[in-house]
Amino acid sequence: MVFPALTMSIPSPPVSVWHIGPFPVRAYALAIICGIILAWYILSRRYRTKGGDADVCIDIAVWAVVFGIIGARLYHVATDWQLYFGQGRNPVDAFKIWNGGLGIWGGVAAGALGAYIAARRNNLRLAPIGDALVPGLLLAQAIGRFGNYFNQELYGKPTDVPWALEIDAAHLTGGYPVGTTFHPTFLYETLWCLLGIAVLLWCEKRFSLIGGQLFAAYLIWYTAGRFWIESLRIDSAHHILGLRLNMWTSIIIFIGACILFVYLRKRVQNDPHANDIYRDDESRHREESR
Repeated sequence: MVFPALTMSIPSPPVSVWHIGPFPVRAYALAIICGIILAWYILSRRYRTKGGDADVCIDIAVWAVVFGIIGARLYHVATDWQLYFGQGRNPVDAFKIWNGGLGIWGGVAAGALGAYIAARRNNLRLAPIGDALVPGLLLAQAIGRFGNYFNQELYGKPTDVPWALEIDAAHLTGGYPVGTTFHPTFLYETLWCLLGIAVLLWCEKRFSLIGGQLFAAYLIWYTAGRFWIESLRIDSAHHILGLRLNMWTSIIIFIGACILFVYLRKRVQNDPHANDIYRDDESRHREESR
C-alpha cells in the first residue's frame, strides 16, 4: 500500500478586515491596540511594585504611544521610501498606517522620547519606567506581529519546513509561483519576544537589574533575534554592504546596548538612588512622608 505524502503548513487568514456596518475593523489595528493595552497594564503593575503611582502610567502611556506610533511610521516611510514616492507611487499611501508598516526602532526611540517628556512632567526618573515596561513591551511586539500575519506581509524566504507559511496569490512578492510556502517570520519574532520575557524576568531577579539595566538587556536580546529574523525576510529593503538596512540598525543598537548595560551596571554599584523613581530629594521625601 502506498501512503500519500504528509504535508503541513500554516494557512494565512483569508481576510484581514471585517466591517461593522460602514466601519472597517482591521486585524492589524486590533493587534496593535491589544498590545498597547496589555503593555500599559503590565507597566502599571510593575511600576507600582517599584513604589511608583500606577495612575501616572496613564500619562506615560499616552505620551509614549502617540510618539511611538508617529516615530514607527516615520521610520518605516524613511527606510522604505520607494514604496511611497517615485514613479507610479502615491505619496498619500504613506499616511495609510492601517495597511501595515511600523518600524520598531522608530517606535522605541520616539516612544522613549514621549515617556521622557511624561516623566519630566511628573518629576520622575525614566530608568525605572523603562525597566517596568520591558515585559509589556515584548508582549506588545509579540501580539503586534500577528497584524503582519493577517496582512500576509514581511514573510521570509521560501521553505518547505512543516511550519511554513502559505501566502495567497495576491500577496506574493518576488515572482514566486502560487503554492510556494515561506518562513513565518511573524511567528519567529513572536516566539523570540515571548521567550525574552521569561529570560529577562529571570535575569532581573537573578542579577538585580535596576536603574535601566533591564531595558538595556531588552535591547540586547531583541536585536540579537531581530538580526537573524531580518536576514530571512524577502520584502523590499535597502541594502548596505550586502546587508539589509534593518540588520545594520540591529548591529548598531546591539553594540550600543552592550556598552550601555556595562555603564549602567557600574553606575548602579556606586549610586544608592539608582532605582529611585523620583528625580530629586524633595519629591522623594514628600512621597516618603505620605
